[in-house]
Amino acid sequence: MQSLQQKASELSGVDPSDAFAIDETNLFEKLGLQTFINLSTNFYNRVYDDEEEWFRSIFGNSRKEDAIQNQYEFFVQRMGGPPLYSQRKGHPALIGRHRPFPVTHQAAERWLHHMQQASNSITEIDTDSKIKMMNFFRHTAFFLVAGDELKNQNQVVPCKHGASKPASA
Repeated sequence: MQSLQQKASELSGVDPSDAFAIDETNLFEKLGLQTFINLSTNFYNRVYDDEEEWFRSIFGNSRKEDAIQNQYEFFVQRMGGPPLYSQRKGHPALIGRHRPFPVTHQAAERWLHHMQQASNSITEIDTDSKIKMMNFFRHTAFFLVAGDELKNQNQVVPCKHGASKPASA
């Protein structure tokens, strides 16, 4: 059975070595907290103003301020900074936290469109960091798509000790 990481690489077109190139440099130290706050704020301003109602509706039950904070704290933590997200919310558990949302190919591409636009607008993000981040974001977006597809198929996945359980369990 193909792992979710393998499926994410297949769907995203991003090789795992490129997806996790963010680990080669401490981007938090390089870019600073304010850059991640600015990126997340710019991103969510775009999302909440999106012309596509179907896309805006995905975020309709979330307060924009909470979404911004969740995102920048996750980015800071994942890119070498302090564990702000985990301290406040626990383990990121991305697939589980995104389970209530329709994480489709179309939604992932729309999300990535806004993230690309937001990252292009933040002058503090140098080209090399932007490439690394966008590869990570693309891979992660499609990791969530793969998790959503698995949930929707309700496949049986092997557990640690050889037993099986429904993927949604």
